[in-house]
Amino acid sequence: MNSERLLNPSANPDDDPQTEKSLRPRRLAEFIGQEKVVEQLRIAITAARRRNEPLDHTLFYGPPGLGKTSLAGVVANEMNVNMKITSGPAIERAGDLAAILTNLQKDDVLFIDEVHRLNRAVEEVLYPALEDFALDLIVGKGPGARNIRLKLPRFTAIGATTRLALMTSPLRDRFVSVHRLEFYSDAAMHEIVSRSARILGVPMTESGALEIGRRARGTPRIANRLLRRVRDYAQVVAEGEVTLEVAQAALAMLEIDELGMDENDRRLLRVIIELFNGGPVGLSTLAAALAEEVDAVEDVYEPFLLQLGFLQRTPRGRIATRRAYEHLGLPYSEQFAPDGDADAPQQGRLW
Repeated sequence: MNSERLLNPSANPDDDPQTEKSLRPRRLAEFIGQEKVVEQLRIAITAARRRNEPLDHTLFYGPPGLGKTSLAGVVANEMNVNMKITSGPAIERAGDLAAILTNLQKDDVLFIDEVHRLNRAVEEVLYPALEDFALDLIVGKGPGARNIRLKLPRFTAIGATTRLALMTSPLRDRFVSVHRLEFYSDAAMHEIVSRSARILGVPMTESGALEIGRRARGTPRIANRLLRRVRDYAQVVAEGEVTLEVAQAALAMLEIDELGMDENDRRLLRVIIELFNGGPVGLSTLAAALAEEVDAVEDVYEPFLLQLGFLQRTPRGRIATRRAYEHLGLPYSEQFAPDGDADAPQQGRLW
């Protein structure tokens, strides 16, 4: 098995990998936001370097686009070691993981994205590698089969997941340091957009950077994507400079509203309100009505709408709140209104 197939899986086709790489911070001093996580990492890295040991195995979790991969790269740079990148879905068999582990050098960082998607057979191979830095292999078949243990160089495993609850307890417990990444504040997003604009060479006013940052849902990945689209608009329509007015016009063309909601978010709310009388509606039914996967609705769309207070999760399904009606300019009906307790049974239809 060629381990190169398992390392460095292809990036999101919607993003330019070289551009995305250039925008990633390389040192803790360059990392904006996530102050608690950065400070904890700074202490852990400093202590590990003084002891001349690899960093403890680390797990980052939180919504997509908040910088889990970037932080893994920062850790490798701060420790002055190489980083190997793979993902849970790419490691299909135990032999795939064995090929990766046996190619690691001393103190290397092994970054496993979407670590919750590792299958059980692969996890069983990973356990002794994380705990004892050893690889247990079965050689041969039948009565002549025997177990051999290969010593591995000491390395640091960094896992990243958007679904911490889907990780098995034995795997989760083998990560010594666990960090949750939060959505970024408007001030941090403003700094991130300004930094990215300087790297990309985009002339931008402070108000333009603030406008893009506050509509980026507290997510740097979205901010960088919007910045590239606004840059294109500015070059074609506004002589290249991104001002407040240019940013507002470009974002309006992209159908990104004042709160950072796009057309998909509004479509989800309209489906709940117009097709299901505001809810409650079950997740699978809602996904079918939107022609989306259940995981996409639950992981991509819902977190931001819940954060805005436009959506409630109840035991009977999803409900659009009064604020969602007001934002969409639709009349609100008390008939299926939640009674204020998101966990209490709601009146209305069960879908």
